[in-house]
Amino acid sequence: MTDHCCHISDLPAEAGVQQPLSLKGRPALREKNRVHILALGDVGRTMLVGLRLLGADRIASIGICDLNAKNLQRLEIEINQIRYPFASGERILPPVDIITGKDLFTCDVFIFCATKGTPPIGATGDMRMAQLAANSGLVRHFGELAKAAGFKGLACIVSDPVDNLCRAFLESSDLKPFQVQGYGLGVMNARACYYAEKDPRLTHYLTEGRAFGPHGQDLVIADSLIHYNDALSRELTQKVVNCNLAVRDLGYKPYIAPALSSAAISILLTLRGEWHYGSLYLGDGTRGAFLGIKNRLTAGGFEYEDAALCPQLYDRIRNAYINLCNA
Repeated sequence: MTDHCCHISDLPAEAGVQQPLSLKGRPALREKNRVHILALGDVGRTMLVGLRLLGADRIASIGICDLNAKNLQRLEIEINQIRYPFASGERILPPVDIITGKDLFTCDVFIFCATKGTPPIGATGDMRMAQLAANSGLVRHFGELAKAAGFKGLACIVSDPVDNLCRAFLESSDLKPFQVQGYGLGVMNARACYYAEKDPRLTHYLTEGRAFGPHGQDLVIADSLIHYNDALSRELTQKVVNCNLAVRDLGYKPYIAPALSSAAISILLTLRGEWHYGSLYLGDGTRGAFLGIKNRLTAGGFEYEDAALCPQLYDRIRNAYINLCNA
């Protein structure tokens, strides 16, 4: 590395990508969108509550699909009973209805929350990567269904490992890169904020810091883009990466914050055209990877923050990106 500043836009060339596929172009979205959710486990159910409570300005209705018919019936009853007592305007919350598999892609926004199994309490290692083999086949199946349906909307991948599953969905669906985004980085930023609020040495992260990379071991937390401190950043990164294990050690699966910070809030910010954390595709279709970065959906398509990065920080992000490319 030389001492000059680098940028996120320099990363594709590091993987041998000369002409990255464009992120310019918009999914077929409306002012208020029909949203379909596949799989209503812990994450899906929690996200559903968040979308109904917070999404009336951008969501017209929500369709839910799951293998468990009783779970769907229970959610249709209960979620539709979450409401303001004397509602009008945006206090009229988006209705929830049950859909079948054949209707999954008759929507504007498709949210993939399916998994073939979450690691049990007590499991060791990277919980997210443990799910890759099982979930990649699953996401490819639904990518093929999206292709067959000629889906034109936005596909949101929430299941772990988010970045790898995004690439599998993109490859199997034939969608454009601007139609697929992964939602796993939002909670990593939220966890960094949580620890920054508790430690005076880290409070500057709240205004100067950024999160980059995957929702997993190669996560990069930067304490500051302005005055980057490598030691502090790595310390905070480790706190964030291990946070889910701390919750597991208490005997619980850590799904509440991811379902709301990474999924519900971040998806709504996407639909509103506001800055958020999510994974976008930096590649040419053969080489490349989805990488978690700060981005927003504009009238012309997705754009990401391409700030100047000091060599130490760029090297960390480059390492995460190359590892994702090779996964």
